[in-house]
Amino acid sequence: MNNIGRRKFVSKLSVSAMVFSAFPMLRLYSGCTRRDSFVDVEITHGRIRGIRSEGVNIFLGIPYAGKVSGERRFQRPAPLESWSGVRDTLRLGCPSIQVPHQTYGIDEPKPAEDCLFLNIWTPANDNGKRPVMFYNHGGGFSTGSGGSVAQDGANLARNFNVVVVQTNHRLGLLGFLYLDELAGSTFAGSANMGMLDIVSALEWVSMNIQVFGGDPNNVMIFGESGGGAKTSCLYAMPAAAPYFNKASIESGPGVRMTSREVAAETTALLLKELNIAPKDWRKLLAVPAGNLLDVQVRLSLLALQTASGKTRGIGGTRPGGFGPVVDGLALPIHPFDPSAPEISRNKPLMVGWNEDEYTFFAMYNGDTSAFKLDFSGLQDKLKPQYGNETDRIIETYRKSRPGASATDIYIAIASVTMMGLGSVEIAEKKSLQHAAPVFLYNFGYKSEVTVPGTDYALGTPHAMDITFKFNNEVPPKDTSRPSKGLGGNRPERFTASQNMAEFWTTFAGTGKPAAKGQPEWPAYNLADRPTMRIDTVCEVIHDRYREELQLWRSLGML
Repeated sequence: MNNIGRRKFVSKLSVSAMVFSAFPMLRLYSGCTRRDSFVDVEITHGRIRGIRSEGVNIFLGIPYAGKVSGERRFQRPAPLESWSGVRDTLRLGCPSIQVPHQTYGIDEPKPAEDCLFLNIWTPANDNGKRPVMFYNHGGGFSTGSGGSVAQDGANLARNFNVVVVQTNHRLGLLGFLYLDELAGSTFAGSANMGMLDIVSALEWVSMNIQVFGGDPNNVMIFGESGGGAKTSCLYAMPAAAPYFNKASIESGPGVRMTSREVAAETTALLLKELNIAPKDWRKLLAVPAGNLLDVQVRLSLLALQTASGKTRGIGGTRPGGFGPVVDGLALPIHPFDPSAPEISRNKPLMVGWNEDEYTFFAMYNGDTSAFKLDFSGLQDKLKPQYGNETDRIIETYRKSRPGASATDIYIAIASVTMMGLGSVEIAEKKSLQHAAPVFLYNFGYKSEVTVPGTDYALGTPHAMDITFKFNNEVPPKDTSRPSKGLGGNRPERFTASQNMAEFWTTFAGTGKPAAKGQPEWPAYNLADRPTMRIDTVCEVIHDRYREELQLWRSLGML
């Protein structure tokens, strides 16, 4: 692998794939011996047992579909088989096959090919009509799980009277390998199996969630980073349309996905790596999953090496990468190109990003170079990507941000080009439908935690919003132990978390985000372009970043 060691490469791959993991600072329930804490309920395929903990009923590792290994590899799942007796759902289910150390659940099993499980947190199994918040985990399209401690759903359920659902689904090569041109109708849609797994989970929710006190006719899908890109795809997928009513795309704008041509090239590269002739593609069904993962890692390195710096959010991969494919079937169109999907024109949408996204990636890459820049160094760092436009970019940012250091400007540029431009593009295109509203936000609470090896604060890095919107930034029971999370230790974070969680849960319930004591959040429009900045005190800012966004438009990046 040239001069890149395997461990270092896997780390870089994970960051490039938008690994979302905040530091583990919370705990999922992992076991119970008190029988009076058990909660038994009947669902479509049998009876299950969860537990009640501090006012919340928790069910972990519920199977929502059947086998996806063996002869079912690269196909829709086998039908879920019913069971007799009571099935314990007290432990997380297996995540999808992926590189090591990329899932963050307590007592979480090892990744496995059969991974179609979901988790539920609810105030009560009372056949109520609570809003349902269906979360798509981050990790790009190659890592992560629905069991991360950062996104524990108990506080949202307990404090805001909602039902939270999170899933595991196929990832990477097993979830997104394009076989349509080789394998015939049985494998049609193979390049979107990971997305169709999520659709199967949404269908399961539609059939079962009322037993958990949720309203099947009031379902919000949402997700951060790769989960935002998955949400973008679901917003454009006919199979998903009957099962959700509103959506939120968070630091993961999926404007465009992979073309069939690029996906076919990736399939050809895979077969060559495995020394399998195209006519013998069926041999892929017998290759051990671990071997496929090794090849996936090698091909993903190729995709990283050929990636363009001028991206439009999270989505389209280069040859060697794996993600949703615009196949004309499961995903008929790019989610937001050339326009917002007509199929979801009447479904309200939230979209936004964190102000300092880049600091997260610098931290996980161990790259401190951006934190030592002067303006000459800033020019050198930007020029390989922006060429002759570099001086104009720096001049624009120095004018719009007087007093900003070279490092401040680099972080602003890297953050907006990673996640901001695609988010604005989605908001603009959704608003042009003149149908259901779209609400644009920036998350801006500042963490005092510093980037390792520097004295530069993270600010509002990528992934920090997860614990805030799940209301998991709460006063610790043991105040003598400092937090180890991205959000830091200042008590003001509790207020910012309350605001963000309340915005998200009111949107889940009503289609309009609101929080007590905070300004009214107007829908985005192209006249005054309102953006809600979320912090301890929230603020509506009109036409935010106007000069900077005009610059990026002139460069064809927005």
